[in-house]
Amino acid sequence: MSLIVAGRFTTFPAAEAAAQQLFERGFVEEDVTLFFVNPRGQHARHAQDRSPHLTGAPPLHANGHSGTIGAVAGAVIGAAIFMAFAASLPVVVIAAGVGAYLGSRVGTYLQVRRAHAEHHDRVLHEFRNSGVLVAVHVCNDNQLDAAAILREAGGTDLERASGRWQQGRWADFDPTTTPEPLGDLNQQHA
Repeated sequence: MSLIVAGRFTTFPAAEAAAQQLFERGFVEEDVTLFFVNPRGQHARHAQDRSPHLTGAPPLHANGHSGTIGAVAGAVIGAAIFMAFAASLPVVVIAAGVGAYLGSRVGTYLQVRRAHAEHHDRVLHEFRNSGVLVAVHVCNDNQLDAAAILREAGGTDLERASGRWQQGRWADFDPTTTPEPLGDLNQQHA
C-alpha cells in the first residue's frame, strides 16, 4: 500500500495550479493526479459500475426472496380464510391465487422500500465533499510538505490515505469511504 495525501479544490484550474506548485517544489508528474469527486450519493453512475453494494445506488427492482415469501404467505392465508367458511374447492384455489399475487406484491414492495432506506442511510453517512481532488503519492518524509503545498494553494479537506498507486493515479480510490483528515493542517486553513 502507498501513502497518499490529498486536498479538495472547487475548480479544475485551482487544482491544476496546485499540481504545478507541487511540480515546482520537486514532486514528479507520476506522483500527482487530479480527478473530480461527485456529490454525495452520485458516485459511480456508469452502467459498468451498477452494483448496489459498490455504488450505493438503490436497486431499480427487488431481486431477493421477499416476493416469493409474500406469495407463499398470501396463498396460505387466502386459502385458510376461505376454508374456514367451508367454501368449495374452486373458491379456495382462487383465494389462494389472489392471496399469492397480493402477497408477492407486498413482499416486493417492502424489499424495494428497505433498499431505498439503506441507500438513503449510506448517502447520509458519506463524509467526502464533492470537488476536484489533487492526490499526491508521498512517503513519510515528504507527506507534510505535500499537504502544506496543497493547503497554501487553497486546498481544503486535506486527508491522508493508504491505497494503491498505479500508473500515476490512485487506483483504488473509493469516494464513499470516510477520509482520514490531516487535522493540524486543516485547522490552520479554516
